[in-house]
Amino acid sequence: MPLAAAFHVVLLAIVALSIFLMLIRPRGIQEVYWIGSGVLLLVALGLVPVKLAGKAVAEGLDVYLFLAGMMILSELAREQGVFDWLSSAAIRHARGSCVRLFTLVYGLGALVTVLMSNDATAVVLTPAILAAIRKAKVTPLPYLFACALIANAASFALPISNPANLVVFRLGMPPLGRWLALFGVPSILSIATTYAVMRFVFRRELADSMEDHVEAPLTANGKLVVAGLALTVAILLAASAMNKDLGLPTCLVAVVITALISIKTRTDPRIFAKEISWATIALVAGLFILVDAVESVGALRFTETALAWADRLGAARGALITGFVVGVANNVVNNLPLGLVAAQTVQAAHASRFMASAVLIGVDLGPNLSVSGSLATILWLIALRREKLHVSYWMFLRVGVIAMPVALFAALCGAALMQWMAR
Repeated sequence: MPLAAAFHVVLLAIVALSIFLMLIRPRGIQEVYWIGSGVLLLVALGLVPVKLAGKAVAEGLDVYLFLAGMMILSELAREQGVFDWLSSAAIRHARGSCVRLFTLVYGLGALVTVLMSNDATAVVLTPAILAAIRKAKVTPLPYLFACALIANAASFALPISNPANLVVFRLGMPPLGRWLALFGVPSILSIATTYAVMRFVFRRELADSMEDHVEAPLTANGKLVVAGLALTVAILLAASAMNKDLGLPTCLVAVVITALISIKTRTDPRIFAKEISWATIALVAGLFILVDAVESVGALRFTETALAWADRLGAARGALITGFVVGVANNVVNNLPLGLVAAQTVQAAHASRFMASAVLIGVDLGPNLSVSGSLATILWLIALRREKLHVSYWMFLRVGVIAMPVALFAALCGAALMQWMAR
């Protein structure tokens, strides 16, 4: 075997092993350490030049800023009781009906996902919902699964709804108007079909009644945070409409709101900076390096060939196959590295807009199959563990194996309809 080919094999083996260890987390060691170790090993062996690693990290700046800003805003909302207020309002308006409560929780999760990203739904809304439903004395699983699945089902409604959207389109985010034209109908169908499937799966649990005395009023500082979140959404929608990067505006607004809250409450603003998960940002940066390393040895030509083959099958059939292959593959390698690979592949293969839409829908919605599919679902699982609740891989799969394919098929059909109407 030629020396260059041997180097390529070693590089790909290190990347594959790093991602595998990230997914299974031996001895409970955090994901970032496995990815970071893989990156350091590649650089130390000279398989990835330092210059290439630095370039890969720098290309993700907008994603890091977006994640940091959303983490700060989420912590502000949690600290000032915004999520507790929202969850208690849902319990109050359910008026003793579990079905109505489930619908309200699902709708609340959709709202938070669309306007604040799926990670906010998974990390911050989920514990607030759990605390409220424990007081209401109902079976928690339907409402917790609602938080997990809506976090992915609604995550392509807007560019800001999922950090993976910024990853997939990091080389050119579509303007807001085009985004809504591409993903508006598919998003509605994804949200509606996921809801219908979950109503069916949890029909026995939702037949119970509940107590409705939960109350958590919104404080003055909480109202300030809500106003700040509304301003953030308005600024991000404006930036998206003008085809501008979303990371810097998100981070700047988060810093301004934090400063105002800190001045008003006379607290140290650094406590909110501590809530930024630097490990998550480092994990994303490491994944950028691994994917660029794979691209540097020409491995992505196989995915480019596969995408070109699917494109030749015809628009509808090719997009359906691509969407499902990408959707299932998320659960093997996680949607962040897959989103990076997909972005490079779509650009290199000069894929059609319709095929690119199918890829994004697969990246965002596919993780509803299993707990390993997306960062948001993994964070949701960690949030439950902190509350002494355990959802096994198989328990999640029993719901996901029904919900994900149905919603993915509906969303891809919606994308095909929008493509046909645009002709």
